[in-house]
Amino acid sequence: DASAPAERLCLLSPSPDSSYEYVLEPSPVALPLRRPQETRVLQVACGRAHSLVLTDNEGVFSLGNNAYGQCGRKVVQDEVYSGSHVVHRIQGFDSRVIQVACGQDHSLFLTEDGQVHACGWGADGQTGLGHHAVSPQPARVCGELEGVRVRQVTSYGDCSLAVSQDGELFGWGNSEYLQLSAVTEATQINAPQRLPLPGVGQVQQAACGGTQVAVLNEKGEVFIWGYGILGKGPDLSESKTPEMIPPTLFGRTQFNPEVTVAQIHCGLNHFAAITNRGELFVWGKNVRGCLGIGKRDDQYFPWRVTVPGHVVDVACGVDHMVALVKSLS
Repeated sequence: DASAPAERLCLLSPSPDSSYEYVLEPSPVALPLRRPQETRVLQVACGRAHSLVLTDNEGVFSLGNNAYGQCGRKVVQDEVYSGSHVVHRIQGFDSRVIQVACGQDHSLFLTEDGQVHACGWGADGQTGLGHHAVSPQPARVCGELEGVRVRQVTSYGDCSLAVSQDGELFGWGNSEYLQLSAVTEATQINAPQRLPLPGVGQVQQAACGGTQVAVLNEKGEVFIWGYGILGKGPDLSESKTPEMIPPTLFGRTQFNPEVTVAQIHCGLNHFAAITNRGELFVWGKNVRGCLGIGKRDDQYFPWRVTVPGHVVDVACGVDHMVALVKSLS
């Protein structure tokens, strides 16, 4: 609830004075806020074992595993993260952070002046800082992003993407599964490069999973590439170039020609798309029934999920999905 004070943020986290192997219900996390009654949480993001919390006027907080500096603080050798309960305020940005994203063990930060910062594990080049070392303090990501104003960053595994205000896509990190094959035959890139996407048009949003990539263009069309279940049937499991998913699979017909995709999201091995009519479509690996389609089979084409209302937003995890729905009643 964006209207609730940030100190009432609820995550699956143990209480301040005890540690648990599992937490079976949401528990409040006490953030070290200067003005708790005036501060609101805008966004949360989760990696493999760390989380980021973005507030409206007190910056970004991190918690969880910091073995690779992904929490934006100095790595403490042999730190027991399950018992330390450190909530760290990340500093050092030139302007206010407006979006955060977590990869497996790295973190990305987008500031209001359109710059990207990163910290954490960099063995695959996923921090984009020009090296493959651990970075415990956020540093500005340059490469071909130098002078570019970015409006979105995304990551889930060890590949990172950024969308510019001009609708161009930039990528860095792991390319073992052809995520960055537009610019390299290597399996890694340690600095951002612009990804040429012939025929795609202006990119509005990107979603980056463990082995696959999706982008949404200005026409509301979805393009996918990489490796895995890509959404165009069981015969397409690998692509070096963007493949458009037919708009008819998202409900566009001659009777409903105005239907477009408005949002795309990605988990480790599955996708979700929300149309401009508030309908939710999913496809990919259906691990533990995470797609919500009433069966456990993998889904090779976009499938509409029945929900009681308009879908406003959706978050994808490794093997689960959460949708925010506006009731029609």
